[in-house]
Amino acid sequence: MIRLAFLYAKVQWLQLSRVPGFVVPTLLFPSLFFTLFDLNFARSHPKVAPFLMLGYVAFAIIGVTLFQFGVGIATERSTPWERYLRTLPAPVASRFLGRVIVAAAFGTIAASMVIVLASITAGVHFDAAQWLRIAGAMVAGGVVFTLFGLAIGYWLSEKAALPVANLFYLLLSFAGGLWIPPDQMPPFARAVSPFLPTRQFADLLWNAPFGISWSALLPLGCFGCAFLIAAAIGYRRDQKARYA
Repeated sequence: MIRLAFLYAKVQWLQLSRVPGFVVPTLLFPSLFFTLFDLNFARSHPKVAPFLMLGYVAFAIIGVTLFQFGVGIATERSTPWERYLRTLPAPVASRFLGRVIVAAAFGTIAASMVIVLASITAGVHFDAAQWLRIAGAMVAGGVVFTLFGLAIGYWLSEKAALPVANLFYLLLSFAGGLWIPPDQMPPFARAVSPFLPTRQFADLLWNAPFGISWSALLPLGCFGCAFLIAAAIGYRRDQKARYA
């Protein structure tokens, strides 16, 4: 299964890397947002700069997972190639793991670009132990939003997936406090922010340099379980509709 997963990941990587319309926005969008909206603020407020950077790291990872899984799966579901793949004896888990590998690669690159930009221009630095905890928080949040992307991909059509993924991406990022510190958001956004998965992901990252935030990790895990159930139901529903 592992060998098939890496083969599928290789195919996915080659397909996506040859599409500039996917690669360029996916990798540059978070860094561009950070540069346009928060770089000057980060420079003038060095104590806040690490938290702004980590918010945009979450933003980068969420974007990759929602579009690679949500939009990608919704687009491929209706293709003849996808129907052919489902007739093969290869387990679904191999293809899923292959997608996870590719999403992790693109997410790491996009997040690293934000980190490098913040380190050079705003002087953000952590020690090795802090970076290790931050990497663990990135993985935890990436898994949860991968499941969210799967749910979108199996529940929505190709035409609906892109606008819905964009809507979730931007609204949840704003309301989750990834761009603006939560205490500076409008009253309504500040009230709903603690109940959003993006806010839990941000809290997990913001606290990672100092330790594990169980108050963020546990709710984030609950969101992950809900997304997993939604994705599984959506997959069974799609399987039944196409192959019953």
